[in-house]
Amino acid sequence: MSNSGYRIVILSVLVYSIVLLSVHARPVVLVLSNDDLNSGGDDNGVGESSDFDEFGESEPKSEEELDPGSWRPIFEPDDSTVQAASPQYYSGLRKILSAASEGNFRLMEEAVDEIEAASSAGDPHSQSIMGFVYGLGMMREKSKSKSFLHHNFASEGGNMQSKMALAFTYLRQDMHDKAVLLYAELAETAVNSFLISKDSPVVEPTRIHSGTEENKAALRKSRGEEDEDFQILEYQAQKGNPAAMYRIGLFYYFGLRGLRRDHTKALHWFKKAVEKGEPKSMELLGEIYARGAGVERNYTKALEWLTLAAKEGHFSAFNGIGYLYVKGYGVDKKNYTKAKEYFEKAADSDDPSGHYNLGVLYLKGIGVKRDVRQATKYFFVAANAGQPKAFYQLAKMFHTGVGLKKNLEMATSFYKLVAERGPWSSLSRWALEAYLKGDVGKSLILYSRMAEMGYEVAQSNAAWILDKYGERSMCMGVSGFCTDKERHERAHSLWWRASEQGNEHAALLIGDAYYYGRGTDRDFVRAAEAYMHAKSQSNAQAMFNLGYMHEHGQGLPFDLHLAKRYYDQALVSDAAAKLPVTLALASLWLRRNYADTVLVKFVDSLPEVYPKIETWIENVVFDEGNATILTLFVCLITILYLRERQRRQAVVAEPAAADVAQPLAPDVAHQHLAAFPR
Repeated sequence: MSNSGYRIVILSVLVYSIVLLSVHARPVVLVLSNDDLNSGGDDNGVGESSDFDEFGESEPKSEEELDPGSWRPIFEPDDSTVQAASPQYYSGLRKILSAASEGNFRLMEEAVDEIEAASSAGDPHSQSIMGFVYGLGMMREKSKSKSFLHHNFASEGGNMQSKMALAFTYLRQDMHDKAVLLYAELAETAVNSFLISKDSPVVEPTRIHSGTEENKAALRKSRGEEDEDFQILEYQAQKGNPAAMYRIGLFYYFGLRGLRRDHTKALHWFKKAVEKGEPKSMELLGEIYARGAGVERNYTKALEWLTLAAKEGHFSAFNGIGYLYVKGYGVDKKNYTKAKEYFEKAADSDDPSGHYNLGVLYLKGIGVKRDVRQATKYFFVAANAGQPKAFYQLAKMFHTGVGLKKNLEMATSFYKLVAERGPWSSLSRWALEAYLKGDVGKSLILYSRMAEMGYEVAQSNAAWILDKYGERSMCMGVSGFCTDKERHERAHSLWWRASEQGNEHAALLIGDAYYYGRGTDRDFVRAAEAYMHAKSQSNAQAMFNLGYMHEHGQGLPFDLHLAKRYYDQALVSDAAAKLPVTLALASLWLRRNYADTVLVKFVDSLPEVYPKIETWIENVVFDEGNATILTLFVCLITILYLRERQRRQAVVAEPAAADVAQPLAPDVAHQHLAAFPR
């Protein structure tokens, strides 16, 4: 695109969230004008090429190297990785998870003591857990300062999960200058874990609830080998279906659909699929050999498989081949010209990674003249297709002011999107797995850990578990199981953090908490603020609540006109609101025309009377013994009614039947006829 094109065209980029978002958190649309573009020509000399070292000299690293202190050895055991970190750390962490599963607060105390001892000895991963413990208020008094201090020490020691927690803390306080540095490092680590030829499949955190109810549809698709659809797919694969073989291999390789990651099984199914000529499996085999995932790293084999995939028409494999030529792996020597040719072939086939890789070449001047504007164009095309590495490069541009005007807030947001796809995101998969097995306590611990790291879906899931399961959530507080107050406060804090990140249902629940005084002091003004936040995301319930508060002057000015406007907006937003809106409008009509009458006072008393009636029904009518007696009584009345109805029908039917079926005797007939005048 020419420079003049940049002056007249407004670039719009749809920023896909790295997790699949439900209606509770909508995608964001970024609109960039020519004012956002850096006007400094090609920015030659602005920023070193090493700042954009996508094609650096280092080889791809394993997830254990990328995420020190990972929880993976506990959920996907591997003796070699356990030795890389403190045995005392993993011992304490296992006990924490076991205590959460069993609801054993004595074991939890022992576990936290063990972790604290390792933390005091300087183990950064144990310090990270202590930061989590103090932030949660679990077996220790809740302390934001101690939590921050421990995470800071852990972060300096290389713990990536603590870096995520610190970055999110800075982000919430709008300290973008500090947040951007941490998220930049985390995003770089995440990018290093991605595939070399194409975008990695999204291992999305699953929202286990929909509103106040369990999200059964999403959970049904996450049951792993027990899922009926997976069993059908496995049967098709065993019968020789190459597409089914590829999909099962993909599920095992990335741990999708509730399956445990298993590189051995993935390799088995990919090899079976390539025997049938399946090209996508050829590409994944190239990835496996390039990364050394479950096999010894072999770039020559990687190039062979990627070349076969490309010949079979799987164009994203051109990216992997180009990558190997840029790095000089599996080939005689580096060849930037050939690398560019392969990236162009991928881009010509509308592969987003091809556009991204060309952008990197032009940004760094690898085999071409450096052209930052051309690079920006390629990155926008790739980002528009949801390529996460493109977001990473755009974040760097916003961060450094190369190609785009410096904007730390935008850079932080983009870095965060990419960072949340790092190896530590596997916590979500293990949390869901625990929940599906009925291990709510372990699931809550895992989601709480992710919530601390800034994952909105995890914040929402943890809060929902606390509210839905109550005492059965195995929530651990300062001195044992959580009190009602501790549990409500923890849920309130989680919902609030989720609402700050755009979860409208969370904002609605925060409003309810302030309105009814659940887990916090009753505050109509703050309730109205929360409802306003949910309303800004087109939540019909929030609109209705704002109308009600205007109608009654609770936290908002008494204004019947505004009340009607909000009621009408709720109906426009959601047709299901017709009945409550109709009743609310009827109440408004009464209030306008019969103010200060007994009728209005009766209507106003209903919110106070209804809970009392509801409590009476629950405690008296639905009491186990009373409910049985009431049921028998209703059955008896029903039987008596039906028998009486049957008897009456029989009495009516007898004379009618006699009139029709019994002929009159001749003499009787003559007497009847004589009675009529001739």
